Amino acid sequence: MKILIVLFSILAFATAAERPNFIFILADDMGPGDISSLNPDGKIPTPHLDRLAREGMTFTDAHSGSSVCTPTRYGILTGRYAWRSKLKQGVLGGLSPRLIENNRLTVASFLKKNGYHTACIGKWHLGLDWKIRDGKEINPLGIENQQQAWNVDFTQPFTNGPLSLGFDRFHGISASLDMIPYTYLDQDRVSAVPDHDADFPWFHGRDKRTRRGPTAKGFDAANVLDDLASRSAAYLTERAEQSRAGKPFFLYLPLASPHTPIVPTKPWLGKSGINAYADFVMQTDAAVGTILKTLDDLDLTDNTLVVFTADNGCSPEADLPELQKAGHHPSGPYRGHKADLFEGGHRVPFIARWPAKVAASSKYTHPICLTDWFSTCASIIDAGVPEDAAEDSFDILPALLGRTEPVRQTLIHHSINGSFAIREGKWKLLLCPDSGGWSAPRPGRDKINGLPPVQLYDLEKDPGEKQNLHAAHPDIVKNMIASLQRDVDRGRSTPGKSQSNNGKVDIWKGRKPYQPAPQAGP
Repeated sequence: MKILIVLFSILAFATAAERPNFIFILADDMGPGDISSLNPDGKIPTPHLDRLAREGMTFTDAHSGSSVCTPTRYGILTGRYAWRSKLKQGVLGGLSPRLIENNRLTVASFLKKNGYHTACIGKWHLGLDWKIRDGKEINPLGIENQQQAWNVDFTQPFTNGPLSLGFDRFHGISASLDMIPYTYLDQDRVSAVPDHDADFPWFHGRDKRTRRGPTAKGFDAANVLDDLASRSAAYLTERAEQSRAGKPFFLYLPLASPHTPIVPTKPWLGKSGINAYADFVMQTDAAVGTILKTLDDLDLTDNTLVVFTADNGCSPEADLPELQKAGHHPSGPYRGHKADLFEGGHRVPFIARWPAKVAASSKYTHPICLTDWFSTCASIIDAGVPEDAAEDSFDILPALLGRTEPVRQTLIHHSINGSFAIREGKWKLLLCPDSGGWSAPRPGRDKINGLPPVQLYDLEKDPGEKQNLHAAHPDIVKNMIASLQRDVDRGRSTPGKSQSNNGKVDIWKGRKPYQPAPQAGP
């Protein structure tokens, strides 16, 4: 009997030791065309990301859960579309309260329960509960205004942050680097209490500045990228021995670049020969190189799954005309950019390297979504996901292992103003006449009178979304609307029991539902 127990323990340890480490690197506002291996015509060199693609798998049809920051991050950690939460449009601010619901399972808490050490190093942007000063208030679902900037007592710890959602370790910033407070957060408090107002350049060398507000002494936005990279390398070094002994880790590394403030450090200024955004992309690539080199030095490369992706497409704050003048197109062949329902808003780079399992220089061409991370991790460690978790997360492990079939039949897109679109195979249907975001036709700014109320595109023939085919295919439009409504109403898009914690979701945003005209007879 004792011999059997010993053998079982050895086998269990071997199984545990084979579980991979997970590193999920999330760039902030980067288009698929910004990576040279994904865009042969691109003008920004990205040698470290090119190495990742060369040694792993490139997903050529990958999408963020939203075309802006906060909702995509919600989806990555929960495996659930963020429009099912109380956030129906827009993003949070740096002082916003916690968005992820109490008792909701996250990929971090799930992996922690299954023996992983978990760390978040970087930009949070999912809200946390600060100590609000008596008689004061903070916008619950939006960026705080100037008058609210000092309504928080920064000397007090915050609650319901990353540590409450499954992370053993947290170091980073509360939201985007152009949002207050300008200070690092460590575990459940600020590392240095803000004591003055400050702001930073919005784009190196230009007059525009970030939001002015609470800043800690010595904090400099230009140092954040390198700080996050070095802090992450230190974490990997700290966890290496435990990892080799069968206690793997999950590092969630949401970078704050190349989002505004676009402030590459001095060694990188002018490197691209284009502009500061292109320089910042190169510096971001170098930060990824720091992670890859650390894994090599620690002999952890082979059994670590590294994913690099972005939370949405490139922002127009990158100065798109200047980039295009140099022959560089951050969205590649796709229409639009950050905030939009067009492909440039939510189609993102996605590269996965796991030398022990994933074939080098491989590609997967069917759609995936960043919400799929949760179920994929669960599949890799052979642990079941509870029925009330990860409702919009599909397992992409078969794709990683070489299967070429689609892993999901539908994919729902969401824009900054809360507009919806749905993807089914080659077809994409937008439930609005405009971009839903910041490119033309821009809602509320550009004339949309006379434009069709919906847009249907064949992405195989028309990846640039130039020809609206809704009038020619009313049955496809009707069926896709029904599919979208079904997935909204069920509270999930994956198979399983319908969920009732969906909240009210209006796919038409108050507009009259569209009814396709029947096709004319012969």
